Amino acid sequence: MPASDAEHHGFDPSRLARLDATMASFVDAGKIPGIQLLVSRHGELVHRHCYGFTDVEDQRSVEEDTLYRIYSMTKPVTSVALMMLLEEGELLLENPVSRFIPEFAEMRVYEGGNARNMRTRAAARTMTVRDVLTHMSGLTYGFFESHPVDALYRHAHLGEFIPPDHTLEEAMSRLAEIPLLHEPATRWNYSMSTDVVGRIVEVVSGKGLDEFFAERIFGPLGMTDTAFAAPESELARCSPLYMPDRSDSPSAMMKLFGPETMVQQPKFLSGGGGLVGTADDYLAFAHMLLGRGALGDTRLLGSRTVEAMTRNHLPGGATLAELGQSTFSEVSVAGHGFGLGFSVVTDAAAAQVLGSAGTFGWGGAASTNFWVDPVEEICCVFMTQLLPSDSYPLRPFLRNAVYQALVD
Repeated sequence: MPASDAEHHGFDPSRLARLDATMASFVDAGKIPGIQLLVSRHGELVHRHCYGFTDVEDQRSVEEDTLYRIYSMTKPVTSVALMMLLEEGELLLENPVSRFIPEFAEMRVYEGGNARNMRTRAAARTMTVRDVLTHMSGLTYGFFESHPVDALYRHAHLGEFIPPDHTLEEAMSRLAEIPLLHEPATRWNYSMSTDVVGRIVEVVSGKGLDEFFAERIFGPLGMTDTAFAAPESELARCSPLYMPDRSDSPSAMMKLFGPETMVQQPKFLSGGGGLVGTADDYLAFAHMLLGRGALGDTRLLGSRTVEAMTRNHLPGGATLAELGQSTFSEVSVAGHGFGLGFSVVTDAAAAQVLGSAGTFGWGGAASTNFWVDPVEEICCVFMTQLLPSDSYPLRPFLRNAVYQALVD
């Protein structure tokens, strides 16, 4: 994707250099292996910055076509897939999840105790499609390790970073046997909800999630490098995954997974975090959202559907800080609500970073991030490979550095 003139789109080139220096400083400090940053305005790429390495040990530089694990940046893709089926009259937000996955018909809720001796009660109401789109379902993740219910997830090999040896369909059966963390629609908790969304897509469409994505989203948008695994022929483009090595020094990294894991087709097609792809591919997806469902002549969603997805759907207009958990989030919770698959800035001042109310997006566990600002018509895609995403405050520095370069 060739870059347009940045000044023509309101960016000061000298201030874009400041953006580059800010993000490169994390690489130079040894905190992250390398970065790729894309910034667009008015639907045109205005800035790209590749810096550092995909493989630090081999000194392999970041390239424009580098492939990354995007983890939870899969969630917006899965949410778009479900909303496409909603537009086709296949389901409603108010439908119970059990209509599509019968195992969820009689869920129970945690009341007390530990993982070995747990008290539960019958859920007061059924979990709905809207609940799983908004993470108001009562589900959780095994990797949190902050609640007795999380331990049950780990025992069932659910919600962990190592790909499990079961299918998405089998995961739903396991998930339905575990009590909910809380009653549906009462709290926001980041969770395997979007994996449930992915299974609903499979059931309704009659296609595997990989097939639906390829035919209905990736193909039409030209996202030729995005899938649940990269081809073996593209191994050289794949990235290792790093994590901080606190035992050595505060800025040291250690390799967690090698690039070979990206070419292994997973048995579990995670709608919540399974995709790999390039920065350019994800920018095409972001441009579709900025275009209110359309990229050029290709339309995936109606404009009003995208508007509905990017409103705050939390009860009473609450924010994530008011209704959410304190253990984990891919974005800052201050000044943010949550829509149908995206975080949404509801109060730009409370968010304490530069930007506009109405900006929506999400991030991934390997410190990747994207956002779409409909007010300024800005899209940003940031790629690196460091787990977990809260190792360093990359995202607020990135957000401030992008907006300080805008001077029109």
